[in-house]
Amino acid sequence: MSDIPHTSSWVDGQYTPPTSTTITVLNPATEIPLATINATPQETVNEIVTTSLKTFQTSPWRQADASARFTILSKAATLLRARINEFIALETAQTGRPIREMRAQLSRIPEWLEYFASLARVHEGRVTPFKGAVINTLTRIPLGVVVLITPYNHPLLIAMKKIGAALAAGNVVIVKPSELAPLSVLRLGPLFQDAGLPDGVLQIVSGYGRDTGKYLCEHPKIAKIDLTGGIATYRAIAPIAALNMVPMTAELGGKAPVCLFPSMNVATAVKAALFAGFIASGQTCVTGSRLLVHSDLYDEFKALLEERVRAFRMGDPTDERTQIGSVISAAAVERCATFVSRAVAEGGKVLCGGNATTNAEGKGFFFEPTIIETHATSDLACNEVFGPVIALVRCESEEEIVRIANDTPYALGASVWTNDFTQAHQVADGIEAGIVWINGHHLNDPSSPWGGFKESGLGKENGIEAYESYTKVKSTVMNYGVAPVWFDDEVAGARYG
Repeated sequence: MSDIPHTSSWVDGQYTPPTSTTITVLNPATEIPLATINATPQETVNEIVTTSLKTFQTSPWRQADASARFTILSKAATLLRARINEFIALETAQTGRPIREMRAQLSRIPEWLEYFASLARVHEGRVTPFKGAVINTLTRIPLGVVVLITPYNHPLLIAMKKIGAALAAGNVVIVKPSELAPLSVLRLGPLFQDAGLPDGVLQIVSGYGRDTGKYLCEHPKIAKIDLTGGIATYRAIAPIAALNMVPMTAELGGKAPVCLFPSMNVATAVKAALFAGFIASGQTCVTGSRLLVHSDLYDEFKALLEERVRAFRMGDPTDERTQIGSVISAAAVERCATFVSRAVAEGGKVLCGGNATTNAEGKGFFFEPTIIETHATSDLACNEVFGPVIALVRCESEEEIVRIANDTPYALGASVWTNDFTQAHQVADGIEAGIVWINGHHLNDPSSPWGGFKESGLGKENGIEAYESYTKVKSTVMNYGVAPVWFDDEVAGARYG
């Protein structure tokens, strides 16, 4: 174990000494240790927050002109783009996702920094139509020290969605990446330092979510929590946040329906289902994990879907030909297997897949891409797997598809696949979800608000909404004509309110 490299937390512009207890990060496709990281204890967390609060008060970042923030964040984007290959290799190793996916995804990540840098540069305040000889200006100011809790499935992308908005708004940022895939995020510290970000404005703290993440979120002096995770994590954090009057953005789970109609060419419909369901081995919050297929398309679709899924190339994520990599952990494999067992017990039919597997050496956390024909109220059709296990449901009408699409506690993403223009808009209007794609899925852009309804969360990543959520509005009221005559002996023209 002594030969395994150690990557410490990034605090106040440098990597900290290793903690007495460390966490081993595994390559999930091989089970080979990649590195150890700090398991940051509560005392150290409190010290980091205290230091960060001082930094917020004294650092030039809080008071920096928008043009200065623009320059530094744009430089960070340029540096990230120049160094992207090293991040691609890290993301592939720590997530087990195919390198072809990582190359495509990470090539776009600098855009998030560029977008929020530009937004900071051009975002304008307001002057309200205040009654009388008074001018009321509204300006947005940073919140303070904000805590970002990020997941393992898209380590760099999701971290950058949050970091870009939070830094552009002038905050001091503490990031706690998932202990399962933290290495790419931990490497961001020196990059931002090279871009000119003042030391201490971006802190990256590693540790278990149940410990380090909890300690960060419980600190009474933080100004915001931005969480991407599960509903159980949110329910553990939210009561403490409410007690401390700390606002939250929460991007939680999903059970995205893929609504497929007979006007679609069957080959296109199958390609849509494959992309929606199996990117990242099904480990995304908007995985198209419910295929709601109109009966007029169903039989032909089902036959071709099964053929295509059986032909997937599953294996070494570093191989350019690999289409499906591993899931993140042994626990993820077990969760997938449990969903398959329950689905079969409820009368579901496994069309393909359904089994845990390994690499040629008998190692790695792999689960076969799985399609299960089931009914709309089954456990598999209603609850999030977060793995490559997809429910296939036959539907008799457009109305039934919309009803089933809305019949879960989740409402993050959904896609509608049809060549009927009227139907596309009718169905999209009828589906309750924060994001509805028409003839697309997984499409994302830094300008496009991302977040769900119901148990899928609250608040938004991306766009102006995300930037403004990292600010508070300050109202400055300038009186140039309302005299303070209220308590004069002879009051004339006195104004109250």
